[in-house]
Amino acid sequence: MGRTYIVEESVGQYLSNISLQGKAFISGLLIGQCSSQKDYVILATRTPPKEEQNENLKHPKAKLDNLDEEWATEHANQVSRMLPGGLLVLGVFIITTLELANDFQNALRRLIFAMEKSMNRKRLWNFTEEEISERVILHICSSTKKISCRTYDVRDPKSSARPADWKYQSGLSTSWLSLDCTIHIDIHIPLSSTSVSYTLEKNTKKKSFRGNTQATSHSFDVRVLTQLLLNSDHRSTATVQICSGSVNLKGSVTCRAYIHSNKPKVKDAMQAVKRDILNTVADRCEILFEDLLLNEIPEKKDSEKEFYILPHRVFVPIPGSTVKLCDYKFGDESAEEIRDHFREMLDRTVQIEDLEIAEEVNTACMSSVNNEASLEHKDDKQPEQPIKTTVMLKIRQNIGVIAAFAVAVLAAGISFHYFSD
Repeated sequence: MGRTYIVEESVGQYLSNISLQGKAFISGLLIGQCSSQKDYVILATRTPPKEEQNENLKHPKAKLDNLDEEWATEHANQVSRMLPGGLLVLGVFIITTLELANDFQNALRRLIFAMEKSMNRKRLWNFTEEEISERVILHICSSTKKISCRTYDVRDPKSSARPADWKYQSGLSTSWLSLDCTIHIDIHIPLSSTSVSYTLEKNTKKKSFRGNTQATSHSFDVRVLTQLLLNSDHRSTATVQICSGSVNLKGSVTCRAYIHSNKPKVKDAMQAVKRDILNTVADRCEILFEDLLLNEIPEKKDSEKEFYILPHRVFVPIPGSTVKLCDYKFGDESAEEIRDHFREMLDRTVQIEDLEIAEEVNTACMSSVNNEASLEHKDDKQPEQPIKTTVMLKIRQNIGVIAAFAVAVLAAGISFHYFSD
């Protein structure tokens, strides 16, 4: 018996409204939540076209091998940043001409495994053995409207396609539970005596983590991050190094997760919140690092402090749902830029008045005094002359690779010291 996918009716309407307009196919992502019994799909979004692809895809006999795997995978990475806790990219859809109705399985199989591999590299947590590892491929014929739904087990590279049921339901996520908390972080990152003379790019790739974090909800206090306790007979493999500097990340982070209303479990709710904490902290660091690496200022000798604008979280509602998606906004980015980014990544029109800024504008401080450096995320008064950094998070085929390793190493300590599923 295959998986059952319960799908919001608006997703079906969105897919039926997509027109090929002379193209051989259009592909995109399916977004939702897994559960032990069934999966829920609450959103679909097409992959934005590349300009150089437009001419190639207009020919009706174009092969699906022309599907740009790297471009589609980067879109999945960017969209995954915009998903709060509990939501995942569950798979892909493709709408093709009748001629290509039987010519899509191999290309999409490669794509779905490539997407999952890429997104797993960026995650600071691992799926448990009990969690569902099947991802879905939905094929729709543009002329006959026939639907084919199949799944692959992404944990098994040799897995074959399994049939799955695709069922529509109205108001699917209108009663989903929203879980909110504010995390106060104070993370100290020592830098070795040799790394203080490295460039910014090298330093962001040589981080280790220790710190204290605590989460609070609106109604009660709950400690989800605790200090790692070692037994007296525990033998550490840590290497002692001389440190001549440090980076400190401090401040408050708003976290949010959603869980389906079909007999949800407490452990699933806690897991969704924990993962959102990891995701949002890592995403903020990655976004800032991406911008700094792209716009790195020449090294300053004996400089005191440099201030940067850290991105803060912005939420936007899905019409007809309690679920909200998110993005990250630098202080000097306009609401129109955030709106345009939602439209590009999620193919949805967002009203500016619906944007919910979850946090006040904060500043980051990178100081280098006596070979010490600090990066602070704080609510204090902004410096008189901050160095502003801006970034529009458009799809970049290679930019994620630049900072992926930096962020993974940077936040791996959070995952190791403070989280366990």
